[in-house]
Amino acid sequence: MSDRYTRVRYSHSGERFEILVDPDKGLLYKRGELTDISNVLMVDTIFTDANKGEKASGTKLEAAFGTADPLEVAIIMFEKGTLQLTAQQRKEMTEQKLKQILSIISRTYVDPSTKLPHPPLRIENAMTEAKVSIDAFVDAEEQVKDIVDALRPILPMRMETIEIALKIPAEYTSKSYGIAKNLGDIKRDEWAADGSWIAVISISAAMQGEL
Repeated sequence: MSDRYTRVRYSHSGERFEILVDPDKGLLYKRGELTDISNVLMVDTIFTDANKGEKASGTKLEAAFGTADPLEVAIIMFEKGTLQLTAQQRKEMTEQKLKQILSIISRTYVDPSTKLPHPPLRIENAMTEAKVSIDAFVDAEEQVKDIVDALRPILPMRMETIEIALKIPAEYTSKSYGIAKNLGDIKRDEWAADGSWIAVISISAAMQGEL
């Protein structure tokens, strides 16, 4: 794998297809941040084996994609195929996804014995011990449940919610309302005659300290 290009691979009915793409532009396109496929491709060619320079025939492309137009085929390959990340891209994306997952778990789950959240480092060490793998392309929220299930034999954790009553003086309500809404679920609230805001919110027990 060159740092100058990477591949998108797609298999259909036993046939393998590859396109060569710019690593950075390919990732932007995959994320939906770049829309012109012609700016992503290194060459407007569909290969069956890029290493050997073997090109896919028009007949094979028509059978697999319903078109032999390389740009249209490339769009379909990005939608259904797999973008091969460079080593640096995979490292950066995995590290970013790990931080997101650690944040979600530490903000959502508590140690049943102490009712306190596990520190992110403790969670990360448990993930290493459990040999948990992270998918750089899958949303962090979607991965958390399976990761927590894998960690429970090593690191007991439970999702607990608590209700907290708040009374915020009038001069702080504009800022505090948004914070409370982001951290939890507002069960009931009312405005007092003096302009203060009174509310009961339900939050994860792990978020009590932050609130």
